[in-house]
Amino acid sequence: MQKTVNGALLRKMILNGAKLLDINKEHVDALNVFPVPDGDTGTNMSLTMFSAAKEVSACPSNNIDDLCGAMAKGALRGARGNSGVILSQILRGMADVLSTANGEINAKLFAKGLARGTEVAYKAVTKPKEGTILTVVRAMSDHAKNVCKKNVDVDDFFNSVIEAGEEMLKKTPEMLPVLAQAGVVDAGGRGLLIVFQGFYHVLLGTEDVSLAFDDNVQISDDKYSEKSHFDYNDLADIAFAYCTEFFIINIYKKTTEADIDKFREDLMNIGDCVLVIGDLSMIKVHVHTNEPGLALTYALRLGELDKLKIENMLEQNRALIGKKKEELKPFGVVSVCAGTGLSTIFKDLLTDTVIEGGQTMNPSADDIAQACDKVQAKDVFVLPNNKNIILAAEQAKALSKRKLHIIPSRNIPQGLAAMLAFNPEDTVAANENNMIEAMQSVRAGQVTYAVRSTQVDGFDLKEGDIIGINSKEIVAKGESVNKVTEQLIDRMMDKDTTTVTLYFGNNVTEDEANGIASVIAEKYPRCDVDTYFGGQPLYYYIVSLE
Repeated sequence: MQKTVNGALLRKMILNGAKLLDINKEHVDALNVFPVPDGDTGTNMSLTMFSAAKEVSACPSNNIDDLCGAMAKGALRGARGNSGVILSQILRGMADVLSTANGEINAKLFAKGLARGTEVAYKAVTKPKEGTILTVVRAMSDHAKNVCKKNVDVDDFFNSVIEAGEEMLKKTPEMLPVLAQAGVVDAGGRGLLIVFQGFYHVLLGTEDVSLAFDDNVQISDDKYSEKSHFDYNDLADIAFAYCTEFFIINIYKKTTEADIDKFREDLMNIGDCVLVIGDLSMIKVHVHTNEPGLALTYALRLGELDKLKIENMLEQNRALIGKKKEELKPFGVVSVCAGTGLSTIFKDLLTDTVIEGGQTMNPSADDIAQACDKVQAKDVFVLPNNKNIILAAEQAKALSKRKLHIIPSRNIPQGLAAMLAFNPEDTVAANENNMIEAMQSVRAGQVTYAVRSTQVDGFDLKEGDIIGINSKEIVAKGESVNKVTEQLIDRMMDKDTTTVTLYFGNNVTEDEANGIASVIAEKYPRCDVDTYFGGQPLYYYIVSLE
């Protein structure tokens, strides 16, 4: 158990935080989904931390005040990109508080430092967004306050705070559409947690520990929307082309804090992602703008310029487009279905994207095209799984940037049979033939209810009657779901059938499904009878016979 941290241990923590982030920077880079990267997040944060570690390494004493000053100074000087600058401010705020320690830092002082770091970081960002590194650090700070209400060891403190950060990190895709679109958590938040894990491992005496991450998230496709979609190929979506970073040093004696505030406002009028941090001794500036020269002119009113960097983000994006095109896999699959269980089954069978839809909620051609564009593949197979969606799928060909191949599945069993025949190692033509052939070998039925009184297919139906439908017509009716399901299977059964599969909907329990399955298995002992949760609305059962 580690009760407190002295200067020597603090030095190790800072150095290991930088080391661990450097080892894992490529993972953080891979999470970077902002369409125009002003440098990769992991690399930027690692360089920021490396600069802090370099200053700490050069510090001749283990005095906590000196080490904190070195960390803050190094982080500010080396800060790169938005996330790197924000990280530097978190470290600066923490340093302000930790430097007051009298030889030892306890958990309560770390909590106060984290709170101050959060405050400084939020103040540094002109328009804070939730779902970013700021959200993660705030969650860690809020949790830290609660943890320290009790007397807690420093190692337990860090473990608990990291867990709180991880929990919030998993929620970031719910806050930022671009993260949900990509199916990943926030890169800056992950980078921050890696730094803190580096701190924590020193307390445990395991500096060289390797890390494993599960940062891909499953986003239900009903959350897919045009607003969350960014077209990497449309450079017109980039409002400000030049990422501009520099320091203002040797600040003029006449310069005041009000002048710095006015400078920040001027930058906000010509760009976004504005960060102006520091004090009257040195100022770090970051802005995305179409007028980098004007930004420099404003800065020259305050002092001298140093370490100037201007990057063309349009060109960066062109490089990103090229990289993404190189990363396209040969084939992808998009399926349409309704029901969480069915969606899971399709994804387990290598479907890339599932569009929520089906009876009474048919997706448009544009919905299908957008979903196909989301798939990182040159050729995309589309399974409509409903006769009323096939035409929209065909129309999507003209709207999508991908080459679409429509497999005309008319129901869910046909779509699943097609997916079982799909082979990502085979050719386009072979897959088309195999998938179409496979779906034609399946007979499908549905059990639902009559929405109104009518006469159809020789049946006199009353509203609410349970009905069984094969691929063409109503073949059974009654008042009992189980009885109608049994009658439907009886009408569909032939001597060659060896497998019966029941996908039960959201109005059927697993016990009920297993009950009717037992009846069918006893009646047709030559057949394998399986049940799966489909979760579909409207239909009590979707039935497949093969």
